Amino acid sequence: MSSQSSPAPQASSPRINRFSRRTNSMLGVQVVSCGSYVPDQIVTNEDLRESAGFDPEWIEQRSGILERRYLPSNLATSDMCIAAARKAIRRAGVDPQDIDLVLVGTFTPDFAFPSTACLVQDALGLDAAAVDLQAACAGFMYALTTAAQYVATGNSQLALVIGADCNSRIVDPTDQRTAPLFGDGAGAVLLAQGDPHQGLMCYQVGADGSGGPMLNCPAGGSRQPITHEQIDKSEHYLKMDGRNVFKWAVRVVTDTIELMLEKTGMSVHDVDLFILHQANIRIINYAMEQLGIPDDKVFVNLQKLGNTSGGSIPIALDEAFQAGRINRGDTILMSGFGAGLSWGTGLLRW
Repeated sequence: MSSQSSPAPQASSPRINRFSRRTNSMLGVQVVSCGSYVPDQIVTNEDLRESAGFDPEWIEQRSGILERRYLPSNLATSDMCIAAARKAIRRAGVDPQDIDLVLVGTFTPDFAFPSTACLVQDALGLDAAAVDLQAACAGFMYALTTAAQYVATGNSQLALVIGADCNSRIVDPTDQRTAPLFGDGAGAVLLAQGDPHQGLMCYQVGADGSGGPMLNCPAGGSRQPITHEQIDKSEHYLKMDGRNVFKWAVRVVTDTIELMLEKTGMSVHDVDLFILHQANIRIINYAMEQLGIPDDKVFVNLQKLGNTSGGSIPIALDEAFQAGRINRGDTILMSGFGAGLSWGTGLLRW
């Protein structure tokens, strides 16, 4: 997401006003381990100046992004998922055969079908149900809250939850307002039953489909199968009404975080770390300022990775954990938001 991307041709800037106050909780679930993967290729703002004539200062000022990672053409989303999952499995020291559920949050699958989750399940040799969830940049949070239901009810003993996207394949490489914002990457967590106080103290997954035209990909689905004419018009690429998406994102992030705190009776000072979807530093800064959250409680890595969509939160979660910023018993607030329009926010006791 961006504050300044071009409006989609079919977008009419709808009035976005659907915000649910429904919340739930799912305790007795723990994050056993996490892992992440980003491609080796670093693409800096200067690289984009040389290859496409983009203005590095404009990119940094409008988004806070300095560089991003691009996946090589011989690899796809499932390859990143597999690499992140293997790290999580190795760190947990578990037998992969104990994994009985694989959920992948992505909107850039390898294929329309089979699902990316099935490709991951096969590559890892798992005896597990496997399915993709498509909620764009909120995909990981939707997958996490879904997996938590299976684990907490005993219907899954060990669930592999992945968020991943290969955004470099779906952005128009000539569009300075969108292309520089996105990068590729994947993150994974393993969920298992935990102590009664662990898990999602409060969470919300929500949607406002009236805002769908503000952030979409016009061609490629059953309504508009791809044609040569649409390719010529670049309608197979992501389109975004950045100004209105920015306004919505700031509002939904502040509203949903306030709701989490209100329902749990907590204050911002009771939360050890805030991990928001790494879309745009201006969205994060605006929301944190409105909520009165100090900078040292907010984890940010978008300057080096850009917006990795479904991979954003689990990559940040893994980096924060490896850096020693997350310890057992900590309270972590995560919030993802994006196309749909959709969002998912959870207050997790680690």
